[in-house]
Amino acid sequence: MSSRAVTVIVPGFDVAAYAAEALDSLRAQSHDHWTAVLVDDASTDDTTRIFADAAATDPRFRFVRHDRQRGLGAARNTGLTLVDTPYTAFLDADDRMRPDALTRLTDTLERTGSDFVVGAYVRLRPDAEGHGYTAGDVQPWVAAATDPTREGTTLAAHPAASGNIVAWSKVSRTAFWRTHDLRFPEGRYYEDQVLAQRMYTLAETFDVMPDVVVEWRQRRDGGSITQRLGELDVLRDYLDALGEGIALLRAAGADAAVRERASLIRTLDLPPLLRIGETHADPAYRVALEAFVETLPA
Repeated sequence: MSSRAVTVIVPGFDVAAYAAEALDSLRAQSHDHWTAVLVDDASTDDTTRIFADAAATDPRFRFVRHDRQRGLGAARNTGLTLVDTPYTAFLDADDRMRPDALTRLTDTLERTGSDFVVGAYVRLRPDAEGHGYTAGDVQPWVAAATDPTREGTTLAAHPAASGNIVAWSKVSRTAFWRTHDLRFPEGRYYEDQVLAQRMYTLAETFDVMPDVVVEWRQRRDGGSITQRLGELDVLRDYLDALGEGIALLRAAGADAAVRERASLIRTLDLPPLLRIGETHADPAYRVALEAFVETLPA
């Protein structure tokens, strides 16, 4: 096995409209030593067939199916148990990976010896004509975390990195996951927020780079969890994850990162939620928001 070999964990539930494109983005990788674990979380559409056909026709893909829907965190954890390569990565089955992503990320870790590396990402937005999706620009909060290149850095030296909380913009050493017994929370919507902060606080060093590695899809049908923040149970889970992430940073003594996260939450996360709360039919929505704001560091 190559020392640069990486396993990409690809979870999916009812993403048949996008899954083939995600898998094609893996087939197009310039990196020669990748495999992928496709975890079907008991889909009811054609996702199962797309995943199974990929595994049947290409030995780089391995297919696993849950017999009941268990959620994104559980699907990622299933994939983690099957990783047998030096490096681990993630790609959601409705997103796309840029062709040089795995090459750039693994080459960086080979050179630096860091625990993980973080790349930039852009949003895939629906075309106005309704026919496809177009990739946007790197958003300011993403650039703050990843630009300029920093190698062998830490959260104390680069607290703005804590703003990158997604699983799929990183490649990590598999040994890092196993040493710290890292797993995604299960039974939650926002399973990567707290885990990301654990990674930053546990790493001896990590790397960041401004290269765009993933295109993150904003679905036209509004089906992704980030597009359902008007639902009270989704909001509560979201606020809990934000609060737990800050609490973890505070417990680790990462005071600068606490301030960075609180500032980003106030400027990025809260304004659209407050707008929803102004007209939400359930007063409990506004109550949950107000209670969360009171806990945020000044």
